[in-house]
Amino acid sequence: MKFTHLVPNVFYKDIKEALKLFIDCLEFKIEHDEIHSANPFCVIEKDGLRISLFEDNKLAMEHNPEFRLVSNNIDEVYNKISKSHPEFLHPNLSKITLRPWGAKEFALKDKQLGIVIQQWSND
Repeated sequence: MKFTHLVPNVFYKDIKEALKLFIDCLEFKIEHDEIHSANPFCVIEKDGLRISLFEDNKLAMEHNPEFRLVSNNIDEVYNKISKSHPEFLHPNLSKITLRPWGAKEFALKDKQLGIVIQQWSND
């Protein structure tokens, strides 16, 4: 059995919030667009990573996911985001920090989810 992608579903009360974080800040691109439909939805993509974003108030209230994006140049990612979108930096991990498990990390958050940006020390 072989799988080629993991595509998480993330539910937002307002999909525009997701677009600010993923499109404007993290520079994902919209690959499938039903944002202006009765049930707003889109699939975003960057560097082979895909995420399905949904506008669904009920499910957004039930799901508050957190996931990690791994980079091989965390300093570049941090410098760009801290200048362009500092409002997304998580107050508990707003600077690149070497964690006890050997990864450098900083975190982002919006109204719906948390994202840890991570680089392992051997990368």
